[in-house]
This record gives sequence, C-alpha cells and structure tokens, in this order.
Amino acid sequence: MEFLDEYWLRPDPNDPRLSVAVDGLNEAGEKVETRVTVERALTLFLNSREIVTMMTIGDHPEYLALGYLLNQNMLKPDTPVTGIDYDDDLGVVVVRTETETNFEEKLKKRTQTSGCAQGTIFGDLMDVIENARLPATPMRTSWLYRLTHKINQTPSLYLESGAIHGCILAEEDRPRVYLEDVGRHNAVDKIGGYMHRHAIDPADKIFYTTGRLTSEMVIKTVRMGIPVLVSRSGFTAWGVELARKAGLTLIGRARGKRFVVLSGEDRLIFDQDLAYVEEESARHRRKGSFDREATE
Repeated sequence: MEFLDEYWLRPDPNDPRLSVAVDGLNEAGEKVETRVTVERALTLFLNSREIVTMMTIGDHPEYLALGYLLNQNMLKPDTPVTGIDYDDDLGVVVVRTETETNFEEKLKKRTQTSGCAQGTIFGDLMDVIENARLPATPMRTSWLYRLTHKINQTPSLYLESGAIHGCILAEEDRPRVYLEDVGRHNAVDKIGGYMHRHAIDPADKIFYTTGRLTSEMVIKTVRMGIPVLVSRSGFTAWGVELARKAGLTLIGRARGKRFVVLSGEDRLIFDQDLAYVEEESARHRRKGSFDREATE
C-alpha cells in the first residue's frame, strides 16, 4: 500500500497500550477471543488550573490537550504556548502559556452538546459560525472516492477492535493525519492540536470523520478553518443549518459509491465516472457496525 507514505501521522494498531485481548462467548456459545479498545483517564491542566478529565485511548496526549483548549476557545490561535508536559503514570497533561487566560468567564457560559462524554463547547457559539470566513475551496468527487478508499485500507484500531472514532486531515485525495479516540470530539481535538503544533494551513484541507455530522463537529471544523467536512455517517438538522450559515461544504453518508452533500453543493465538481468506483466491501466496514448508521 504505497499510499501509506502520504501520511504524516497515522494509527499504530499494534501499539499494546491501545487494545487488549478478551475472552468471551459468541452467539453459538463458542469460546472466542476478541480485541477491545482501552480507555484511560487523562486530566488536563491549563497552567496551574485543572480543566477537565477526559476518557481517551492515551496516545498523543499533547495534541489532544492543545486541540481541546483551542476548540473550546480557551486558547486563541495566537496564544503563546511555552510548553506541554505529560506524565503517563499520573495521567496528567499540563499546557503552559506565557500569561494566565480568562477561561473562568467562559466556564460560566457552557453549552452541553451532542458529543460523547465531555462534549462541551464554551460561550458565544454562533459567533464562530456568523464570523466564519472559510475559503470557497472546490471539492472533486474523484478526490472523495480515492480518499475514502485509502482510509478504508489504512491499518487502524477502527478496523482492529471497533468502539472507536477516527478523524483524518487530507489534501485533495491524500490523507495526511489520521488520529483516533473513543469519542469523536477527542479525535477532532487531536487533529486541531496537530495542526496548531505544526502550523498547518487549513485553507486547502479536507476533514474526514467516522462520526455523525452534528453541530459540535461542524463548529469545531469551522473553528479550525477547514472548508470541507466529510463523514461516512449521517447528519443532524442543526449541523446542516450551521454548515450552511458558515459556508462549510458538508458531505455525509460517504460509503462506496454513495454520498450526500447538504451544504456547499456549488463547490462540488462531479469528475468521477461511477462505473469505476467500487462499493465498500464488508471487510472495510466499521467493525461491529452491521452497516447501520445508528451505530456510527
């Protein structure tokens, strides 16, 4: 799989910290061994103040911590970060800045969203959408089909053990960064942290997620400045409404030959002959999904 060289960062499903083998019985009463994803508690501090404890698979805690603070608007993109310290034994990550932040006020204006576990975003949500200045980046269907094929072929916990979400940052049909976690909000925050840490320009990027296209996912994508959001799963009505207000290209139910675009339709370029596109094989469907959107 030569395309794996296109990645800057991708999953390591062989990492023994991320999954374990568990014995059980199947529907026929037969003994089976299956791999299950590991969850760990990670407590995030901003300078000397405790912010949140998250359940995560534990890889790339520095990206998760930085992306969380940025996507919660507790750090600004231009806030100088002087260091990120992680203690694996304690399960603690500390993000340090030059000066104290004003996040205490943001904590008073918390909105609970539809994300798993700690799926919260802070203060003035609509300002993110109404002030959005996303570029009108075109999206070719040929890129979409080649990209989803490569993602399906990439070794990952998503295929190995299930019970996990994946998020991918891409350029045209080239996947660049693939990060996973037990909650889709964690996976997207890791992408945000990676982009900030490596000064990645979002203007020509595509964001792909295995999770639903909810208001939270749309807001975080817009906050990161990425103009195209794609998912193999479905939409929520508010997610679609916010995407249209922000000028975000929103593509869902992208599996095999199928997809639906509900925002930014004018930016989609239909340049792929569907006769040359394969349907998604059962081998590359999400483990345990049974092709049901509700389980995504």
